[in-house]
Amino acid sequence: MDDLAFDVFSRHCASRGTLEHVTGRWGSLTVGALYEERLRFNELRRRVDGVSEKMLSQTLHALERDGLVHREAQPTNPPRVDYELTALGRAVAEQLLGLIHLVEGRMPEVLEARQRYDTAREETGDRTASP
Repeated sequence: MDDLAFDVFSRHCASRGTLEHVTGRWGSLTVGALYEERLRFNELRRRVDGVSEKMLSQTLHALERDGLVHREAQPTNPPRVDYELTALGRAVAEQLLGLIHLVEGRMPEVLEARQRYDTAREETGDRTASP
């Protein structure tokens, strides 16, 4: 790995921050939602159900700084701001959506695994590891 310019496994690598922005709960959902279409702030907030205005704003700023999201302010009254993915953001989103679709498609297996895990914990009386 010494020949790599960036190594996300190194604590000082700049790529680690971007990976966190993209794979965090709100980042991944925001990138996924913007892959579908260009959205205004409140449209995006409704699409990413459960995100607060503050968290969405912070997420968008981080993604814009990383070059994944483009913010376009329209000179209208009231002001209109649209968000869309950049070419880099679309490339990242395509990979991320592959993971999202894989997880969604395999949820029956995940739910079965959770049930087996919880049942085994209950049978042994060990509830310390359960969330």
